[in-house]
Amino acid sequence: MKRELNFTGTSPILYIVATPIGNLDETNQRAINILKEMDYIACEDTRVTIKLLNRFKIKKTLFSCREFNEVASGMKIIEDLKKGLKIAYLTDAGYPAISDPGGRLIQKVLAEKIKVSVISGSSAFLNALVGSGLNTERFYFHGFLSPREKVRAEELRHLIQRPETLIFYEAPHRILKTLQTMLQVLGNRRACLARELTKKHEEYIRMNLSELVELEKETLKGEMVIVIEGFNSESPMRFSDEDINKLVYSIIRTGVSPKDAIKKVSEQLNISKNYVYKVYTNFLT
Repeated sequence: MKRELNFTGTSPILYIVATPIGNLDETNQRAINILKEMDYIACEDTRVTIKLLNRFKIKKTLFSCREFNEVASGMKIIEDLKKGLKIAYLTDAGYPAISDPGGRLIQKVLAEKIKVSVISGSSAFLNALVGSGLNTERFYFHGFLSPREKVRAEELRHLIQRPETLIFYEAPHRILKTLQTMLQVLGNRRACLARELTKKHEEYIRMNLSELVELEKETLKGEMVIVIEGFNSESPMRFSDEDINKLVYSIIRTGVSPKDAIKKVSEQLNISKNYVYKVYTNFLT
């Protein structure tokens, strides 16, 4: 395979531009310069990207290339790149292809011997990791877990013994259920819930998982990043009676009866149902 530096030769280049995860002022000067040079800009959502362009007085034609039309729109982008047009691709926030559209587009572009250059910028999971206070030497980024409870639990079971710090994305309407599953499967580990990163209401909530599941849903708005400490064989995670009670209570809060919540906790933690009932009733008195 012939080697060629990205910025030498005559081969076309698709620019992949990382965008701010909240605060538009985090857009770097190189990204602004690149966008100004383009013939048009392909993006996940034209309504979002136009706000970024307006902020920096950039006037360009926008072309929608999102998850549902990524293959078809990718063909047009490839044809235009081969004609010599300059094109950049953006998603709504952060890096394209990282829990966002763009991966299939990049693969198709590379298959056509077209170069790809990435313009660096904001990353929600890196911000959350660094601000979490947990180990940053080694980490595992998983992205979004399945919205289906059984599948989500199975995904987490595969991660139980990973020693790296674990990082996940989650939407606000699923956050408490996801935290409950994490507590049930991973045990009561130290964690950090980072939300509204770089925005006015930015917040890092550093607690154990048993404490995070007790947060009020109404206070958890915006896109979420969950950072959880990795497995440590020397100090395995165990459930205290308080943890068990908090887990039962967190499930009851979702509308499940106490009887069914006790049964669910018993099955998921592999603890006697009678013992879970005893713990729950002790905390009621």
